[in-house]
Amino acid sequence: MKRKISFITAIFLCSIYISLNGQNRDRAIFREQKPGFYQNHILRDVREVNERMRPSRPARSLAVDLTSAELPNRIDLYKNRHWHNPPVSQGNTNTCWSFSTTSFLESEVYRINKMKVRLSEMYTVYWEYVEKTRRFIRERGNSAFEEGSEANAVTRMWLKYGAVPHEAYSGLLNGRKFHSHAGMIAEMKRYLESVKADSAWDEEAAIATIKAIMNHHMGVPPVQVTVNGRTMTPIEYMREYIKINPSDYVDILSYTQEPFYRKVLYDVPDNWWRNEDYHNVPLDLFVSTLKNVIRKGYTVSIGGDVSEPGFDRLTQCAVVPDFDIPPAYINDDARQFRFSNLTTTDDHGMHLVGYLEKDGKDWFLVKDSGSGSRNNDPDAPEFGYYFFSEDYVKLKMMDFMVHRDAVKELLEKF
Repeated sequence: MKRKISFITAIFLCSIYISLNGQNRDRAIFREQKPGFYQNHILRDVREVNERMRPSRPARSLAVDLTSAELPNRIDLYKNRHWHNPPVSQGNTNTCWSFSTTSFLESEVYRINKMKVRLSEMYTVYWEYVEKTRRFIRERGNSAFEEGSEANAVTRMWLKYGAVPHEAYSGLLNGRKFHSHAGMIAEMKRYLESVKADSAWDEEAAIATIKAIMNHHMGVPPVQVTVNGRTMTPIEYMREYIKINPSDYVDILSYTQEPFYRKVLYDVPDNWWRNEDYHNVPLDLFVSTLKNVIRKGYTVSIGGDVSEPGFDRLTQCAVVPDFDIPPAYINDDARQFRFSNLTTTDDHGMHLVGYLEKDGKDWFLVKDSGSGSRNNDPDAPEFGYYFFSEDYVKLKMMDFMVHRDAVKELLEKF
C-alpha cells in the first residue's frame, strides 16, 4: 500500500533541499587562543587576592657569610691544574654522576694518550637506564629506578657497552640546548609501576619499552661510530681509539660503619646495584691520598654533600664554618656522625682538576655540571667551577674515583 506525502511534508522537504543547496559554505580554521577576560581579569584577581591573604616569601636558608673573607676563588690562582674540557651543563637532569665521571675519563684520555676528546654523557645514561630496568624486572620491582647513580656506574656501563664521541650521540633533540628528562623519567616510571602492578615480569618486553621511550626523548644510540675515516663499534672506540680500560679505575671511600682496608658496600640510594668494591680507608689516609694523586698529575671524580651552610654559591666556595665544627675536630667520628644522621648525603658528583696551597692547607679546583656554579658571569673563567677548602673535602666529600696506578701503595693494604 502506497503512502501519500502530505502537502505540508512536501513543503518542509523542499525547504530543506533549497536551504542545503543554496547556503554559503563556511570555512573552519585553527585559531590561537590568546589570553582573554578569564585569564587577564578573573585569574588575575584570584592571584592578587591569594597573594594578599597568603603573601609569598623568598626562600631562605642558613648560610655562612663569606663577603669579607679572602678566598681563592679565581681560576688564575690555580697554577697546578690539569687538562680538562670546559664545563658543560647537565641541564634539568640528575645525571651529575655521568657528567663528572665522563669529564674525568676525558682527562684520563689526555693524560694517557695526549688526545683531546669530547665524549657522550648520554650514551652512558641510556644504557644505565636499560640496566636499571633489567634489575627492576629481576628483583620484581624491589630495585630503585631513579636518575641518580655513582661514578663507577660509568666504568661499569663502558665495560659492557663501550663509549662514543659526543658528536655521535648528544641526547639532544628538536633543537634543545639543555637536557630535560623530567617527562621521560615520569613516563618510564609510570610504565614500570604498571609492570609491577600487573606482575608482567617479561624482561625483554620491559627493556624494549624503556628503550622506545628513551629513543623518543633522547634519540637512538649508535651501534657504530666513524672517527678519522675509521668505523668502529663503541667497544672498539673505547679500547682501541681512546684506549681506556674501565677496570683500571678504583673508588676510595672513608667511613667508619664498615671495616677499614676492606672493599665494602657504599650504602647510599644511588648505589642502586649495591656495589661492594669501594676501598674503605681512614679519613687521614683518604685526604692525604687525594692530595698526593692530584700532585702527581691525576684528576679524580669526587662525590659527596653540597647542601651545607658552608657551601656558598655566591662566592662558589665550600668551607666548614666554625659554627658547624672547628677544623681541629674534623675526624672520622665527626664525618660518620653526619653520614649516620643524614646531614651528609650523597648529593652530587664533580670533577676535581687542580689544587692551590694556602695557609698550610689545600684548596681544590672543582669542575661542575650543576646549575649552582653557573650563577655568575657566563663569560667569566670561573663559570662552571667551585673552589673547595681542604676542610670541606675532609668533612663532606665521601668518595673519589682514580686510576689504580695513582694509588698502588694504598691498594697493597687490601
